[in-house]
Amino acid sequence: MIVVHYLNQFFAGLGGEEAAGQAPTRIGGAVGPGRGLEAAGLPIDVTLTCGDDFFGEHEPEALARLLSWLGEIEPDVLVCGPSFGSGRYGYACGSVAREAGRRGIPVVGAMTPDNPGVLAAEGAAYIVPTGPSVASMRTALPTIAGLAHRLGGGEPVGNPAEDGYLPRGLRKNVRVSEVGADRAIAALLAKLSGDVMTEVGSAFDRVSPPPAIGDLGSCTLALVTEAGCVPQGNPDHLPTRHSNIWLRYPLSGVGSLSPARYESVHAGFDTRTANLDPNRLVPLDAVRTLERDGRIGRLHAFFYTTAGVDTPMAVAAKFGQEIAAELISAGVQAVILTGT
Repeated sequence: MIVVHYLNQFFAGLGGEEAAGQAPTRIGGAVGPGRGLEAAGLPIDVTLTCGDDFFGEHEPEALARLLSWLGEIEPDVLVCGPSFGSGRYGYACGSVAREAGRRGIPVVGAMTPDNPGVLAAEGAAYIVPTGPSVASMRTALPTIAGLAHRLGGGEPVGNPAEDGYLPRGLRKNVRVSEVGADRAIAALLAKLSGDVMTEVGSAFDRVSPPPAIGDLGSCTLALVTEAGCVPQGNPDHLPTRHSNIWLRYPLSGVGSLSPARYESVHAGFDTRTANLDPNRLVPLDAVRTLERDGRIGRLHAFFYTTAGVDTPMAVAAKFGQEIAAELISAGVQAVILTGT
């Protein structure tokens, strides 16, 4: 069995944020979590790695190179991650998994259920749910190794509850001993006791893009960010991850976000460079220039902020609805939404 492992630059041991621009790299054997997979019984033949920033900024190039290597190696199974609650890394894992799966390669990934990488994979991978941090590494690796070993060996895989992976949105007809009425009552009793059980897959909205704005010169524009940008000291206690609130801060009379007055408290990226110039998180200086030049009508009097890392999808959707309702009420016609 030939096993390939995909990791980002950090877990491959190439460096942290300073190495996030690392181009795709091919390494013989196991590194980082791959050694844990080997200890769990899954030998790793080749490790493929790519910096999170490089993948995000050069996705077609990164995918082309990684898929070219997969075509040369012809693995029996590909393991991506685990990426835990990391959005950039998770998205890369999900995207690699999706494209590899489309080419007939069995794939196992691992991340939190609300990681954007789950959606990016589009059901092409078996994704093992993890906790938000590396603290769940020890419990995740044996499940990943067992699932990958069966897939790589062409063995059948059981249902998600049996084999520890997230539902893939696929239905398979099976014979069971209980009649439908008994199963329905069991599901109802489980729900009443707090153990929610369902056979209906999740559904996500598909949002159509709005029509283009005809005249930006008369447009009211707002700034919204999930980069965790707040006044120095985080006076309103925005959570650094798993945010349960969004905040607004006034911009009247403010021409630029000074590093002496603003900072990012986001826990999902290295904030040191961004905090040297918070305008790179919320581009107030550039938008003020557009406003002075008449390129836009005016800037809304507040900017809106939260920290997107590990925020559940339902909570993020609620934030979006609440902020959008306020902006529409204020006559805002366009938003620049910045993230990490």
